[in-house]
Amino acid sequence: MEFFFPEDNLTRAVPEETRITSLSAAPYPDGRRLRVNIDVTPFQKRPYIEVSLNDADGEEVASTNIVEPMSWKIEFTMHIRGELRNPYTVNARLYYPDDGPSDEPRQFSFNVEQDPNGLEDL
Repeated sequence: MEFFFPEDNLTRAVPEETRITSLSAAPYPDGRRLRVNIDVTPFQKRPYIEVSLNDADGEEVASTNIVEPMSWKIEFTMHIRGELRNPYTVNARLYYPDDGPSDEPRQFSFNVEQDPNGLEDL
């Protein structure tokens, strides 16, 4: 049996210094799903992360909340609802509940192009 142990030589940030260091998104070829990547500073206490996806009209088409992630490198899939309305913007906000510290919200904008062959690479 193998066990995973995190790197011991990392400096872990206190909640007041915990930040989102990177936010990116890449649509899948089907034009209906989106791969989102978030990197966070290594932390001592696990934060909460709120993520939303907005279309060109500013309407929210998807959202998720990540509660106390185990890792500071997070990857997940969001599904785009409704008809395509470029450009899209992913918004991410890191915070600690109960009036704890929070980081400035981050944004990443992109266009979605749907594959003419339909649902390839599912």
